[in-house]
Formats: sequence, C-alpha cells, structure tokens
Amino acid sequence: MVSDGAVIAKGEWHPANSSRAIEAVLREDGTLLVAAEEGRVLASAVPERAEISARVGSIPRRVSFPDGSVFETRDNDGVDTYLHGKRGAGSGLIHRLEQFHPRLIVMTIAVMLLAVSIYRFAVPVLVEVAVLVTPPFVPELIGSGTLASLDRTILKPSELPEGERQAISDGFSKLAVHSKGGQKAYHLYFRDGGVIGPNAFALPDGSLILTDDLVKLASGDREMILGVLGHEIAHVEGEHSLRQLYRAAGVAALVMLIAGDVGSGVEDILTQGGALVALSYSRAAEAEADRRSVELMRAAGYDPAALARFFAILEDKLGDHEDASILSSHPGTPQRQQDIRNYAAELEGRLQAR
Repeated sequence: MVSDGAVIAKGEWHPANSSRAIEAVLREDGTLLVAAEEGRVLASAVPERAEISARVGSIPRRVSFPDGSVFETRDNDGVDTYLHGKRGAGSGLIHRLEQFHPRLIVMTIAVMLLAVSIYRFAVPVLVEVAVLVTPPFVPELIGSGTLASLDRTILKPSELPEGERQAISDGFSKLAVHSKGGQKAYHLYFRDGGVIGPNAFALPDGSLILTDDLVKLASGDREMILGVLGHEIAHVEGEHSLRQLYRAAGVAALVMLIAGDVGSGVEDILTQGGALVALSYSRAAEAEADRRSVELMRAAGYDPAALARFFAILEDKLGDHEDASILSSHPGTPQRQQDIRNYAAELEGRLQAR
C-alpha cells in the first residue's frame, strides 16, 4: 500500500515490455511513484532516475521508470507543475517554441518571401524553358479544349449575316499571309460572345475568336476589325497565351508546394484554363501586339493605325477613359491610341527615308 502523497497526474501504467494498461495515478512522496486505484504501488524511483518526456503540444507525457515500466498521462499541466516545483523546469523547449508566436510570425514571413521570390524569379525562367520545349500537340490540345469549353459554357453560334462573315474572313486571310506561319497557321471563328461582349481573343493553337458584339461595335469599319485581329495574331506569334497558361500552372504548383495537394488544378489550367487567361496579358505583351498589328496591317495594304480606332470606340462608347486598368483586357486605351499612331507614323517615316 502507499501513503497519501501529492497527486501529480492521473493516467495509465504499462508494465515493462507489455501493452497492458492499468489505470493509475502518479504521486510524489519523497520518491516518484505510480499507484493503482486500490493503492498498490506499481513502480517507484527517486526523481533523478525517472525520465519524463518533454512537452510537445497536447501529446501525452511519458514517465519512464528504471524497471522499464511507463506511466502515460494527458495531464501535461500537472506534470509541468511538478517539474517547475521540483526542478524549476518549464514545459520543454519545443512546447515553448510552439507557444512563442513571434517565431511563428517570422516563419510565416520567411515562407511568404520565399514564395514571392519563386514567383518573381523562378517562375518566369521556368515558363520560358517550358515554352521552348513544348511539343506542337500541346498548343493544339489547349486550343481545342478551351474552345470546346467556351462553346459549352459561354459562347453561342454567331448570328452575323453570312456575307459579313465572309468579307471579314477574306480580309483576315490577306492579313494572315504576312504573319509568322502564314495563313494556314490561323483559324478565325465567329461567335456570339454573350457576357464576353465586344472582343476578340486568340488561343495558343492559332484559333482566333471574334464576337458578334465587336463587329456590331465597329459599325461597318472592317479595317478596325482587322486591326484587332492583327493584334490577336501577334499574341499567337509571341506565344503570349501559352506563357500565361504556364505562368498560371506555375502559380498553381507554387500553391501546391506551400499548401499541399490542390487536386487536379494544374491539369485543369492546362486543358481548360485558356478561357481564364486568354483575355488578359501583361502590358508589355499588349504593347508588342499593338505594334505587330500596325506592321501586319501595313503589309496587307490596310490602314496601319486602324487598331487605334477600336480603342477610341472603347473610350467613347464604353466609357474606358483610364490610362491603365487592371481589370481591362486592353488597358490604357488613351495612351495606346497615341502609341499606335506614333508607331504607324514611324514606319511611314522609315519607308519614305529609303
């Protein structure tokens, strides 16, 4: 039997080399001992010879005795109180680190800085490498998958008269002849854009989608429409949409690295995600496409600055007066109008100087 001593904690006692568990209490009465409910002593030792595990969160504590038996308890606070009074010890380094929130803040900041560095420096390099090694079937897969997805969800068959579509297609063919890859590298599709509104966009495989709303917005100005299509051809030539898709996939991979598995996110982006990024490019890519449109229009014998009229319409009819807009697929319309006209004049000056 055991005399009454200060109860440290309640838990279970496990004999040496056995999984058997006996409900017991851990007491301190000059020695450290474990007693069964009826008072029978199960194990004892001087405190210096008993090993008490460090506190790690809410994981049960283990008190190991010289005979190999173990007392296990979830009363971490009770064990901590005993240790503090007996040895002046605290809850254990790991537990204190867990509770020291400034360290958690520092770790969070470090992870954020790492993520930003990867996004800023590593992702762009990997994107360029991915573009270089991309086999031809990948853009075709992305293009066909995206167009099919758009046709199922957003786009509807075009309601433009056949004569109007044919006239625009003929002009587009003259334009595409002067592009990289030639006329066969591009396919023009007419669609009712629905919520997309007046727009045109290109997919990585050379598919260009022109919405009825944009044709109606042009009010018969076919050269303006062709200027927009020249702009979209330039996006295909520069592989801008492919870069956007790979960048999106890189961001998804970064999220997976930090947060764990996000399911089939990367696969969805590569096969169906074109609809999410085809309407959004960097300002540098937009400026490059504007200049290329001027070159293609001039080569085909059209007004090289016709694209500027599209932005003028956006400004006048749709109220787009911003010099830069994060939400717009064609940001900075006033400045872009001037840049397009300036570049057209520059090309004209070069021609006259020859």
